[in-house]
Amino acid sequence: MDLKQLKALVTVVETGSVTRAGELLHLVQPAVTRQIRSLERELGVALFARTRHGMRPPAAGLSLAERARRALTELDRARAELAPVPGTVAGLVTVGLLESTAELLAEPLVTVVRREHPGIELRLLSAYSGHLQQWLDDGDLDMSLLYNLASTPSLNVRPLLREKLLVVAPASDGLRADQPVTLRELATHPVVLPAPGHGLRALVDQAVAQAGVVFDVAAATNSMSLQKQLVRHGHGWTILPGAGAAADAAAGTLSAAPLSEPAVWRSIVIGAPRAGLATPAAQAVASHLTRQVRLAVGQGAWPSAELTPRLEARLPRPDNPAH
Repeated sequence: MDLKQLKALVTVVETGSVTRAGELLHLVQPAVTRQIRSLERELGVALFARTRHGMRPPAAGLSLAERARRALTELDRARAELAPVPGTVAGLVTVGLLESTAELLAEPLVTVVRREHPGIELRLLSAYSGHLQQWLDDGDLDMSLLYNLASTPSLNVRPLLREKLLVVAPASDGLRADQPVTLRELATHPVVLPAPGHGLRALVDQAVAQAGVVFDVAAATNSMSLQKQLVRHGHGWTILPGAGAAADAAAGTLSAAPLSEPAVWRSIVIGAPRAGLATPAAQAVASHLTRQVRLAVGQGAWPSAELTPRLEARLPRPDNPAH
């Protein structure tokens, strides 16, 4: 088993196509096929089912590809850390961003890391909190923003801020930041909600139960961008975190107001695996990420957010649990 075989395996699993994998690996299709078949002969197990619709990995193929992907990531990380210019911070750092915060934080974070630490290779993954927590537990992320989470047996977390959820409507409905909208008033409109199982949906469902109202759900989706698109096209109002609606409200494509009666808050934390010390590169990125959060709140780009008192711009370390 060698690196070329592992790269071929992972790329075919990700693309579902030997042809596409060859393009990404800069190999001809027969060369990729040889790598896969050689690996299958060595292991004595079929790693793919070859169908009319592409290469479909069975459980064995998926399991090996997942382990191979992690091994290749660790090798990339080691390569980046072992070849820095003396006196510089270098290495591979993988950061998870909540989907609602990515638009606000990703570009400023990349800008400052490239300027201050050009030796750091930054990888950003955006997803919902549950997925990000799982990726942290699996070792696929060095750190991540999460919400409504305390420290766990596998993770240390440090609170960053809390933010009030907003009612979001088409721009023509003229919602305003200084005129809160009650949940009962929201219930007089069709609503577009996150899909069941999403953490934000759980907060909304709790508030609905507390207020004793019934929603007319026009649609539910697991995509925040689709949620906003449906609102823009007049299919209903919705509830979003401030970070997810700020740019749209400022641009005049949507309007937003704080949710009230009841007000609903969510907390944002930065989390890191409890096992193993963070590298200097990860510490540097965590510091910049935390600083970007502080700047976004301080400059008013993150409406309805309140910083956690004495926010510290550093990554939670093992043996130093978050408070």
